[in-house]
Amino acid sequence: MLAGVLAAGPAMAQDYYPRHNFTFGGGAGRPQADLRGLFSDSPGLTFGYGYRFHPNFQADVGLDVLFGAADIIDYFDAGFGPLRIRDREFLLPFGGRAILPFFRGRFLLSGGGGGVFMRYAESLRQPSDYFRVACPVCNARNGWGYYALVNTSLFLDRGRHFRLGVTSKMYRGHSDGDALGWVPGLRTRDRWLNLFGEAGFSF
Repeated sequence: MLAGVLAAGPAMAQDYYPRHNFTFGGGAGRPQADLRGLFSDSPGLTFGYGYRFHPNFQADVGLDVLFGAADIIDYFDAGFGPLRIRDREFLLPFGGRAILPFFRGRFLLSGGGGGVFMRYAESLRQPSDYFRVACPVCNARNGWGYYALVNTSLFLDRGRHFRLGVTSKMYRGHSDGDALGWVPGLRTRDRWLNLFGEAGFSF
């Protein structure tokens, strides 16, 4: 019996995989299709959570935020001085991925996709964390679409808690709403190619 328990130990260790996976990172997004020439390449941040319910499958939800792709340079007079208007592009993907683990699960290759909600919005640079000013002149556009991703990541420790990786996402969809920067107030075909370096924690 003792021999059976000792033999099962390594097998159980090999079967272990972290179920909860949090990632964050930085990179850039490149607009394409109707947005090319109207939006510009811009830096961004990415945040994600994945629930790995099987060694080879994971459900994902996340947020990519791009900064200043519409090149908005404008100000709003709030009565006590001008406040800078800036733009942010928010991409909220939700879907899943298939995972191929290597080297006892420490190196992962994955690919997947799903749906995405897109929002491009102007906002005011607020004068204080304790005092907020509404922006009646700020414009916004919304839309839906889908995405595909590829990822490589490497766990840095044997317990598979800390990781570094690279993710590329291709977004496709449509948006409409207000004019924003050089984008007219019409329905547009939107494409984004985002590339991010990531760090993560899993358990």
